Amino acid sequence: MRADPARMHELDPKMLDLILGYVAERLALPEAPVDGLGDRESMQRAMEHVIGDEPKDPAEILGVYTDHLADTILSADSPRFYAFIPAAPTKAALLFDMVVSAASLQGCSWLEAAGAVMAENSALRVMADAAGLPESAGGTFVSGGSAGNLSALVVARDTAEQRGLAVGTPRVLVSDQSHSSIANALRITGMRPLIVPTVDGRMTREAIDQVLAADEAAAADLVALVGTAGTTNAGIVDDLTACADVAAERRLWFHVDGAYGGAGLLLPELRELYVGIERADSLVMDPHKWWFAPYDSAALIYRAPRLAQAVHTQDASYLDVIHDDDATDLNPSDLAFHLTRRARGMALWFSMAVNGMDAYRDAVRAGVEIARYAAERIDAMDEVELIRQPELSIVLFRREGWELSDYEAWSDRLLRDQTAFVTASAWYGQPVGRLAFLHPATTTEMVDEVLGTL
Repeated sequence: MRADPARMHELDPKMLDLILGYVAERLALPEAPVDGLGDRESMQRAMEHVIGDEPKDPAEILGVYTDHLADTILSADSPRFYAFIPAAPTKAALLFDMVVSAASLQGCSWLEAAGAVMAENSALRVMADAAGLPESAGGTFVSGGSAGNLSALVVARDTAEQRGLAVGTPRVLVSDQSHSSIANALRITGMRPLIVPTVDGRMTREAIDQVLAADEAAAADLVALVGTAGTTNAGIVDDLTACADVAAERRLWFHVDGAYGGAGLLLPELRELYVGIERADSLVMDPHKWWFAPYDSAALIYRAPRLAQAVHTQDASYLDVIHDDDATDLNPSDLAFHLTRRARGMALWFSMAVNGMDAYRDAVRAGVEIARYAAERIDAMDEVELIRQPELSIVLFRREGWELSDYEAWSDRLLRDQTAFVTASAWYGQPVGRLAFLHPATTTEMVDEVLGTL
């Protein structure tokens, strides 16, 4: 006899209690553990025969996760996670993300998801206002900075072609500190970079002019300029006014990658660093970084979103119903290379609303202040050199006599002892230590514990 095909869609109360109980325990942890690296062989043994033709007890499978998998997934939301760019989603954002998942909320179009799009747009408006973009600005939430940068640069290229500005192979002016996703986006789109060497990690007008003068043929093929509002390696904001001026003079699309550092716009005391960002044609900021939302989420905002709509709208007979030439509201699916999309901006919207923006400003400021504390401590240490004063919340340092292997060994010790997760980096070709702060629960005691091992 054939089993009921709808049996998977019936709610199991015991499984509900099981999963919600685990979620409640995880959310209630006073401090998320750092956790550690996985052993492939032991994980493979644990995963043998987990998936089969017959159903298994949910408690057994959850046990496979908690006993064999969970500890191998480093917790980016730990206040001791200082590698790469950490995450620190608010409890409100995490809880509402469960609502988004439980209802399978998508956010493709106004026809299908008007309420979700309205909520997401209100969060985008807060971010656009922080950057000083005009009321005309709008956008969508994509999976991350990589997706946002790619989508924006496609619009830059196609807009230049439509205006008859593209000559030869399109090029984009970028710095040597631009995020790796920029180079990847150029490879995908068939564009080529024109690279500007930075001065102390920052792209400047003088450096731009030197590059343009040195290669006039390449400069003639430019369609866009990418500035960075908070480099991933060192947290440095480019001279965005210079970037905007060059873009205006040469009729280039001005894109700003603020995936990490854009949240600094919330702080009045840092606002001067970002002057010029208000002139951007497109801007990326990642809520799953310093805007305290869960993975995965990036805000892609355009000054003139109709230009993005003209490039990214997908045409198909079954999609005609979601498109209205007279509509004033834009579908999120028409503003990036995606079509189907999760309503990933709603967790941010809920968190902003219930916590208030003062709390956001305080949380961002905490990251800046703990970075300054770490810099002061490092600057006072013997045999440890502070590379530069932090602008945002990333600190680079050099330990006298250490090679890359020494930094890696140090990182291994810290992770093994669950003190922290840190990774080495490089500064102009030389290995350095790097601490990226974001979580507002990171304390000076935690920082002292890490620095005390140098």
